[in-house]
Amino acid sequence: MITYHSIAKVGDIPEGEGRAYHLEGLMIAVFLKEGQYTAINDFCPHQGAPLSTGYVDEEGAVTCPWHAWRFCIKDGTWLDNPKSKLQVPVYPLRIEGDDIQVGLELPEEEAPSAPAD
Repeated sequence: MITYHSIAKVGDIPEGEGRAYHLEGLMIAVFLKEGQYTAINDFCPHQGAPLSTGYVDEEGAVTCPWHAWRFCIKDGTWLDNPKSKLQVPVYPLRIEGDDIQVGLELPEEEAPSAPAD
């Protein structure tokens, strides 16, 4: 079950940039590119650099600020080696009113159960 959490407001993130937000023990990078918001894990899998501070290019790739690894901000794919299965986690995102909300999967034991008849 996915639970959505408000983490920012529409307008908080400049076009073509990202911002990092702490949510449930995770650091999540939210990007705004061509009017669309996306959310991926903020840590580069190489050495943990914050992807939210990286350069976002015209193709929708963020470049890691430490070692220039490139990741797709839509699906988390490592763009420098398309044959690799390495990618950063991607999170569902929605806009509710002026809230930017990121969805996290709730573990089974925390998911609300259906009422008994």
